[in-house]
Amino acid sequence: MTATCIMVLGTTSNAGKSWLATALCRYYSNLGFKVAPFKAQNMSNNARVVGGGVDGFGGEIGSAQYFQALAARAVPDVRMNPLLLKPEADTHSQVVLMGQVNQTLTDLPWRERSEHVWPHITHALDELMAEHDIVVIEGAGSPAEINLMDSDIVNLRVARYANARCLLVTDIDRGGAFAHLYGTWALMPEVDRALIHGFVLNKFRGDASLLAPAPHMLQGLTGIRVVATLPMWREHGLPEEDGMYGGGFAGSWHGDDVNRTTIAVVAYPRISNLDEFQPLKNVRGVRLVWVRSAAELTALGADDWIVLPGSKNTRSDVAWLKERGLDAPIAMHARRGGRVLGICGGLQMLGESIVDLAGVERSDDAAALETTGLGLLPLETVFAKDKTVRRTTVSFGELHGAWQALSNVTVTGYEIHHGVTQSITQTAQREVKQNVACEPIAGLAWQSQQGNVLGIYLHGMFEDSAVLQALWGADAPSLDSVFDGLAHFLEANTDAGFLSKLAPKLAST
Repeated sequence: MTATCIMVLGTTSNAGKSWLATALCRYYSNLGFKVAPFKAQNMSNNARVVGGGVDGFGGEIGSAQYFQALAARAVPDVRMNPLLLKPEADTHSQVVLMGQVNQTLTDLPWRERSEHVWPHITHALDELMAEHDIVVIEGAGSPAEINLMDSDIVNLRVARYANARCLLVTDIDRGGAFAHLYGTWALMPEVDRALIHGFVLNKFRGDASLLAPAPHMLQGLTGIRVVATLPMWREHGLPEEDGMYGGGFAGSWHGDDVNRTTIAVVAYPRISNLDEFQPLKNVRGVRLVWVRSAAELTALGADDWIVLPGSKNTRSDVAWLKERGLDAPIAMHARRGGRVLGICGGLQMLGESIVDLAGVERSDDAAALETTGLGLLPLETVFAKDKTVRRTTVSFGELHGAWQALSNVTVTGYEIHHGVTQSITQTAQREVKQNVACEPIAGLAWQSQQGNVLGIYLHGMFEDSAVLQALWGADAPSLDSVFDGLAHFLEANTDAGFLSKLAPKLAST
């Protein structure tokens, strides 16, 4: 089979490309078509471990394509996001090609990578097109970034190659939506304008009749009509790669429960895998917030949680914590018996020291090979060049105290880390006074003697219904129900019959 390619372009980042692509994947899958997602290049520190790739070995892809694959009822694999850039600093990213870290490409200047990776991108897309009825392609940023067009491998070059039927989406809530749509169209080469089949207004609040006559005027200027006006919908439930940055740091209660718990996720500069906390936003009685100040942590109650999430640069982020004075309230919360959870990089921060003799994490101070952690668990982490990337299913052993409910629970998640962590009894500077009370998952999880501090390498455990059931006694909405909700919402707010016309395969069935 040769797939029809439907591509979602955006006027800006955070316009709604990932959301719309996910909804399209489930919409066409619900009609019985074999669907796959694709994004040539993604820049994100939110990644998932999947299969596929060279010789069948798996690797990492961006979280958005992982969830789009699930929405399409497809098995996620590395071809769906052949190039992943993981920012390690403001001016440097680790390059992951076909799921695996590629140091040669990482060391190349940005503009010199394009021709090296383009054959891999087209090969992956060709295979997906050969195996599916419909491939839903997501662009990146804006296709009108004219300073990048000569090295483009993710927007118009992909659209041309796939002869994609494109939608251009804009965030009307931020203002200037019609100017964004017109300006983007005007800056595109004429040959590429012909690929645009419709404009989409996203995040609209208010009376849609007040938009007139702008959609008609825009169609007169461009020949392209507005095919969908999607109302603002904050509670759609889809994990978003950049949801924290697009939605701010405020949290909200879910439900009217008397017993309320705040879960405060510390948002350091190189935070990664933040999308794994989305299910917590759907748990009754829980408020999920992103915090960046000592005052926010000091205001937490004894029943509240502090979560140290993953990090793409653990050493620089733990230094950031200390510079901002967040280490003291985290330690105080732990001493008072409050729950502290560290995941992956957060686990490493909870320990006594992080040693990087291999130079895995680039540092402004090359001589500083060891970083002191927060000292809440007697652990030492040593970085190694080889990266652990794998799906993992394990069972907790016996835990005590605050995390006892997780005892003997089987959980499925994924690991993405360089470090190897182990318990220690002393450091070069001092004897470690506290002991780890237990190692509930050998080599993956450690609990403090007091019982309230837990560190674990496993990402994704809050996406596991068994964990949610153990901790709160009720499941969050399933991902399948979320995907179906997106598809129904899209269909209800799109011009009748347009989605069928967008995919010629539908017209021929």
